[in-house]
Amino acid sequence: MITSKDTVGSILHKHPQLQSVFEKNGFKGLDNKLILKQLGVLTLGDILRNKQINVGLFIDMLNDHLKEETIDITLMDNKYKKDAINIIGLLPCPVRIPLLDRFTTLSNLDKINHNLKAASEGLDWLKEEVRDAKNEDDLADIYISAGFDLFFEQDLMKKYKDDKVFEDYYTDVPYNTDFENDYLQLKDPSGDYSMLGVVPAVFLVNTNVLGDRPMPRTWEDLLDPMFESSISLPVSDFDLFNAILIHLHKEFGMEAISKLGKSMIRSMHPAEMVKSDRRSRVRPAISIMPYFFTRMALPGSVMEAVWPEDGAIISPIFMLTKRSKKEELKEIADMFTSIETGEILSHKGLFPSINHDVDNKLIGKKFKWVGWDYIDNNDLGKIIKKCMEVFEEGRE
Repeated sequence: MITSKDTVGSILHKHPQLQSVFEKNGFKGLDNKLILKQLGVLTLGDILRNKQINVGLFIDMLNDHLKEETIDITLMDNKYKKDAINIIGLLPCPVRIPLLDRFTTLSNLDKINHNLKAASEGLDWLKEEVRDAKNEDDLADIYISAGFDLFFEQDLMKKYKDDKVFEDYYTDVPYNTDFENDYLQLKDPSGDYSMLGVVPAVFLVNTNVLGDRPMPRTWEDLLDPMFESSISLPVSDFDLFNAILIHLHKEFGMEAISKLGKSMIRSMHPAEMVKSDRRSRVRPAISIMPYFFTRMALPGSVMEAVWPEDGAIISPIFMLTKRSKKEELKEIADMFTSIETGEILSHKGLFPSINHDVDNKLIGKKFKWVGWDYIDNNDLGKIIKKCMEVFEEGRE
C-alpha cells in the first residue's frame, strides 16, 4: 500500500510499472538517476502538495492501478468457456476496479466469459467485433460502454436495436429523480437499452488566464469569439467529445461546431487540464472535462469548476442485454443496476447513477440530454463524422 510518506524513488523501485502513471501526471525525467535521487529527499505527499495536486486522490489512483493488475490477472486466469455467457465492453477508468470487484462475486462466474477493458483503451476493438458479426448469435450477451456511436451507428448496434435483439429488463423501475423530470427523459421508450449512469461534461476555468473576460456559465457562452484559442477539449475521450459535438450540433447547428474548433487551444487529458496553471506552456482559460477530474483541483487554487447553468452535457453509460437470454442474464444485470453499483459510479467516479435510491449529491444541477426522438430520427454516426470534419476545418 502506497502512502503519502513514501518517496517517488522507493515507490518506483518496488513498483516500476507505475513510472508511466507518474509521467502522465507531470513527473518528468524519472529515468534519470540524478532526478530520482533529488526526489528521494521529499515524500510523495510533499511533492504533490507543492504541485497543488490532491494528495489523497493521487495516492488512491496509484493504489487502484496496482489493484487493477491483480484483478486483471485473476480474471485472465479463467480460460474461455464454450456455451457460456459472454459479456464485453468498456468500464470508466475511475470505477473499473471496484466494479470488477463486484463482478467477481457473481454466483455463476465460472459460466461467464468476460472482457471488460478500461475505457481508455478505446472502442475500436469492440466496434470491429460488432461489425464482423453476421447475426444475433455472433454478438456477446451483454455489452457495457459509454457514448453514442457504437450503439447507434446503423452498421453497428442500431440494426440490432431495430430488430429488438436487446431488452431493458427494468422498464417499470423509476430512474433517479435527478433525471426524471419534464425536460429530461433518459429511459429508452422503446424498451431496448438499459442505462446505468452518465458521464457529465463541465468547465474548469483558470481564473488567472481568463483575465477580465466574464466567467462562462453556459455552453453558448463558450461559442463567443472572445474565447477563440482559449479552450482545451477532451478530444481523445471519444465518448464524451462525441456527446459534446452531438449536443451542440442539435442545439446550435453546425456553425457551433466550427466555432468550437476555433476556440480550441489544445487537446489535453483531463489530468493535464487540472494542472495546466502550473505545468503547461500553453494555458487554456477554460477546460471542458468529465466532472470526476474537477475534484483533482485543490480548493482555493486559481482553477474554478463550473457546472453549466443550462446543464452538463452527458455521455450515457449503457448496458445492452439480449432479450432471448433474460433468465440467464438477470443476475448479472441486477448486479450492474443495483444500488451498490450505483453508489460506486456516483460516489467514487462522480458518474451520476440512474438508480432511484442513490444520492448523487447533485441537487439542483441540470443535465443536457440529446433525447430519444433525436437519436431515433438521425444517423448519429454520420452526424459525428460530419461534425468532426467541420471541427477540424474550424481549427485551420
